[in-house]
Amino acid sequence: MTEAYIYDAVRTPRGKGRKDGSLHEVTSLAISAGVLNALKERNNLEGHAVEDVIWGNVTQVMEQGACLARSAVLASDLDEKIPGLSINRFCASGMEAVNLAANQVKGGAGQAYIAGGVEMMSRVPMGSDGAAIAVDPTIAMDQYFVPQGISADIIATQHGISRDDADALAVESQKRAKAAWDAKRFEKSIVPVRDVNGLTILDHDEFIRPGTDMQTLGALKPSFKDMGEVMPGFDKVAMLKYPAMESVNHIHHAGNSSGIVDGSAGVLIGNEEFGKQYGLKPRARIRQTCKIGTDPTIMLTGPVPATQKILADAGMSISDIDLFEVNEAFASVVLLFQRTFDVDMDKLNVNGGSIAMGHPLGATGAMIIGTLLDELERQDKQFGLATLCIASGMGAATIIERV
Repeated sequence: MTEAYIYDAVRTPRGKGRKDGSLHEVTSLAISAGVLNALKERNNLEGHAVEDVIWGNVTQVMEQGACLARSAVLASDLDEKIPGLSINRFCASGMEAVNLAANQVKGGAGQAYIAGGVEMMSRVPMGSDGAAIAVDPTIAMDQYFVPQGISADIIATQHGISRDDADALAVESQKRAKAAWDAKRFEKSIVPVRDVNGLTILDHDEFIRPGTDMQTLGALKPSFKDMGEVMPGFDKVAMLKYPAMESVNHIHHAGNSSGIVDGSAGVLIGNEEFGKQYGLKPRARIRQTCKIGTDPTIMLTGPVPATQKILADAGMSISDIDLFEVNEAFASVVLLFQRTFDVDMDKLNVNGGSIAMGHPLGATGAMIIGTLLDELERQDKQFGLATLCIASGMGAATIIERV
């Protein structure tokens, strides 16, 4: 089978996902086109250089509706002969775009692809597209649906993760993200967002709160306690599913959960012949990909079985992996992963994660693959594994190997 290589990976800074965020006036179309243009310019792509643009975005309504991928191609400087495919695997949409592109290359369906994603959460609010599993009683009741925050608290309850454990992880994420920016570790891959006049709108992740400490977080009220205990009483729904659980320990809040932000990311993937044609040197090969389904109520445990599956499929063990990126959707997700595999924290999310920098849903999967690649190069390491939990009970993972 043909090898699939990563030739380049870029991302925008993450802007606060509010009306006062720096990227609020930038459309999903414009920021996506900017990422495509950056990949074209950085790699001197000409004509019908890639087979397709596969673009993930979660809330596919309003400006993010229809086939945003194709619109982004037409709005960019890429050749109009390049088509576009929009996909949605919730929080893993950007990763699934990369994995799908890689597997297309491996299967011989074209020499190269651009894959990634976008989410402008200040402009297209999360959940504004509706969701059958949340609102249709014919499935919600059968599957014991609860909101994701409740699911994160269930993980904490079932696995003995305390509020202090979660807050300590959040403080460390902020510390690491600040250190990474100070050391310019993201500089290689960051594409500043500019306006129509070429003036810079944002060139750094603006969500980071470097002054965060245990005292600051300790003052925050649990975000999901009321909806769990009072109205509409989702804790009771969860306890119907898990009768051995007498109560839910609500530990998550805004400070130890992922931030709502705007952003986009893209990855250039191709075979060896593509690299030779454009004079490009591959940075890594995509060794293995996977996706799995899990319990839809607890919902967010996917990184554990996804990692188990991808390692088995690749014929590898956890000790073979040099660095890990586990999306910080909620602190308990990362802590469950770390405890299950006994991963050294010095190898896990070494530059911080979504708690500190934010989680632009459709882009995050592509972002963490790029971050992982940059860090493997910086530390001169070989193997990296990226994984995310996914709404409604799924998981996805990617293993990359430097070449």
